[in-house]
Amino acid sequence: MDEYRLHQQIKFILEIDKLKQVLRQTYVLQERRRENSAEHSWQLALMATLLAEYCTAPVDVLHVIRMVLVHDIVEIDAGDTYCYGDQSGKSDREEAAAQRLFGLLPHDQAEEMAALWREFEARETMEARYAAALDRLMPMLLNYHTEGQSWREHGVSKDQVIARNQHIAEAAPELWTFARNMIEDAVRRGYLLP
Repeated sequence: MDEYRLHQQIKFILEIDKLKQVLRQTYVLQERRRENSAEHSWQLALMATLLAEYCTAPVDVLHVIRMVLVHDIVEIDAGDTYCYGDQSGKSDREEAAAQRLFGLLPHDQAEEMAALWREFEARETMEARYAAALDRLMPMLLNYHTEGQSWREHGVSKDQVIARNQHIAEAAPELWTFARNMIEDAVRRGYLLP
């Protein structure tokens, strides 16, 4: 057994526990408290297994699961940037966070985790487009089912939600149709500004 390697892996595992403390702007359904990024990543991993049939092309679901479990780890250092807010400096903060956090791992695993994170960010593979589609759909579901709590707090409009999320159609047009119907209904119910 390589004790140093194991020490690095355990150090990373303990460090990513901090993801449970990164609060997002969306609210969980039952308690109406803000969701944390670890909960978000877990739910996306489960969604990846359930909704893959809606992709326009076959995907490696295990690869998608690994990607969504890694994609927000950088928020430990970079924080959560509200998707309808100011995005300035986000990519620089996240890149620095990726280097530090993944750098805690043994070199081979650091490279693998960083590659998964970069693949998600680039959205060039079908798996990354599907992962990104899920990452956009989940907050919409939570917003809709909390009567637009976060949308209303931030004065978010229908056009903002469409502009932010329309790339769902790249990977899963049926999921985008579902989301568009949900957006229209959210406007009718007053959860979202027209």
